[in-house]
Amino acid sequence: MATFTHTHDYPIAPSRRPGLGPLTPLRRWIDRLEVNNRRLAYLVCRVIPCCCPFERDVTVLGYRVHIPALCELDPVYDERVALRFRALSYLSDVCGEDVTRYVC
Repeated sequence: MATFTHTHDYPIAPSRRPGLGPLTPLRRWIDRLEVNNRRLAYLVCRVIPCCCPFERDVTVLGYRVHIPALCELDPVYDERVALRFRALSYLSDVCGEDVTRYVC
């Protein structure tokens, strides 16, 4: 039986160099958002999901097909995750709240 190996000679995800691309102003704006309000932190935690809602397993005619997480294709995914983390940190550190209901 033959064994196939595959090596990637190119990066899997596109490189994100600062200062390039049309979405750079949006990325910078999201990175500069400060979570200093309890209501804003609640809103961010409710709106931005903790895991990708598109990832799932589908069974078709007895075969299981896995649909991978498609959120990582979003060009501002890393900035949204960082904003959600800042909101969770604000709620737990500053407000002293239990954030387990916002974590998957």
